[in-house]
Amino acid sequence: MTASLPAYEVFALRYATVARRRPENFMVHDPHDGPMPMDYFVWVIRGEGRTWLVDTGFNKTAADARKRVFLRCPIDALSALDLTAAQVSDVIITHLHYDHAGNVNLLPNARIHLQEKEMQYATGRYMTHPLLRHAFAVDDIVELVRSLYSERICFHDGDAELARGIELVLVGGHTAGLQAVRVHTARGWVVLASDASHFYENIHRDSPFPIVLHVGEMLDGYRRLLSLAETPDHLVPGHDPLVLARYPRAGDPADEVVKLHAPPLGPLELLS
Repeated sequence: MTASLPAYEVFALRYATVARRRPENFMVHDPHDGPMPMDYFVWVIRGEGRTWLVDTGFNKTAADARKRVFLRCPIDALSALDLTAAQVSDVIITHLHYDHAGNVNLLPNARIHLQEKEMQYATGRYMTHPLLRHAFAVDDIVELVRSLYSERICFHDGDAELARGIELVLVGGHTAGLQAVRVHTARGWVVLASDASHFYENIHRDSPFPIVLHVGEMLDGYRRLLSLAETPDHLVPGHDPLVLARYPRAGDPADEVVKLHAPPLGPLELLS
């Protein structure tokens, strides 16, 4: 029963940002132009004596190469929660794009959870296409292959329960093996969508972000993830600056860490 499940703490940590405009963020034509920046997050799940890190972000070198505003190292940012890299027992990599799969070398004690389809995608024939390859960083992929050979990777083939109250949900769409994370908290089931939906508007208005391998899987993923969240407002997109604005801060506000296990500070206008 749900009442017997652990209630985990879940945090979003912002580590970078980039300026964008609205038409860049939607596949369906949006006649409104204007700024719509994109934030970069990693997420921490804490409870039952363990610490799980969802995604590992990128470093300053990658930020400079791709002209992103680098705010802080996402691994160093764990200190805002009184955590060290050595305390991270498990890493869930939602997919292998550069902004989600760097810095693995900074987490020497962590077991890495990854969909097998995603590794196949990142090292297979689709990478002969520059359009699909652009969002990957070869050094990150090589580091993951090294992690495989050092027996650090736990592959998953579809949905999986990692622990009581922590579930992987294979979505695909954005990449072949993109997985979301469903976590039981004090306010119910929270779904970390990662890039299954970059912004709230992508999922709530059925307008995918333009970087996508399979549009049909992405649209089906919207419906499935919403059905797995306690309410539509329990689904947390992967890059929306509204996440930082809507949830209460954890610790020093300057650290830009918010508590997703706590209720949002107000209603989401898209849903009201």
